[in-house]
Amino acid sequence: MAAEKKGTTIVIKKIYVTTGGHGGSWKVALADFMTAMMAFFLVMWLLNQTEETKKAVSEYFSSPSIIEYNFQNYGATLSLEKLFLDLINEPLKAFQTFLEPADRTPNALDMGSQKVVAAYMADKLGDIAKNVSVGADGFEFDIMDYELFKKGSSTPQPDFIKQMNRFKALSQGLEDGIVRIESRLFYQSVEGSNSLLSQKVAAQRLEPLKNFIQSSFESTSNDLFVSYNVISKKDFIEGQDTRPPGMIRITVRQKPFKSDGKKPRKLDALFGESKVDMKAYEELVKRTSK
Repeated sequence: MAAEKKGTTIVIKKIYVTTGGHGGSWKVALADFMTAMMAFFLVMWLLNQTEETKKAVSEYFSSPSIIEYNFQNYGATLSLEKLFLDLINEPLKAFQTFLEPADRTPNALDMGSQKVVAAYMADKLGDIAKNVSVGADGFEFDIMDYELFKKGSSTPQPDFIKQMNRFKALSQGLEDGIVRIESRLFYQSVEGSNSLLSQKVAAQRLEPLKNFIQSSFESTSNDLFVSYNVISKKDFIEGQDTRPPGMIRITVRQKPFKSDGKKPRKLDALFGESKVDMKAYEELVKRTSK
């Protein structure tokens, strides 16, 4: 009997690949393509612009944004607080600030948060500012007169310009603001304790202060007012006047209405009278910290 032939068994193994849309590599390719196209159209657009526009674009990409500047200078907590308040109150303006270069002169009255304004003042003024107070409408502080003028006179100190340049960071970017300068002086501090001479000295001190601050304004929408006050040491010692004598008080407030007729946004105190829900902000800070 002939030997029975053994058959050959062929096993076909089918592999099914379920990659969802033929894999995801095409997404990377598409992203690269879109990026290249955006860069191409940006270059084509720039080639057709004026030299001023090209310079502005170059300056923007070579400088950090306002939000990056805030994070670097005032810490994550303050910057997140300002970001949160801005997004709640003025979302469109908040996104606009992301694109503004940091070399744009900031408006202290437009920073949205009292904490950020206080941090900004501390950064710019340092220990020269005394009795600093920040509220919903603005801020005020004192500079002791000997920091700016020689004792009992209206003669500026050698570093008068240097010290005033520190305040320039606050006054330069102001818009629709009211700035008040008050010169206060002991009449006993002038030669001979002459009351009339002390009034003259206090008034003369206002001239260089007024001229410097007025010239620092980039906007013409600000108002500047000056005044002087001469008191006796006896009145101060007996508690009739609690503010420090021999100082320059500078007050910066928002106008009731802006130049466009709109009411200005108040400086918010996040943990004061706030209408926003704090849970979202607290969760944001918590996750960012981790």
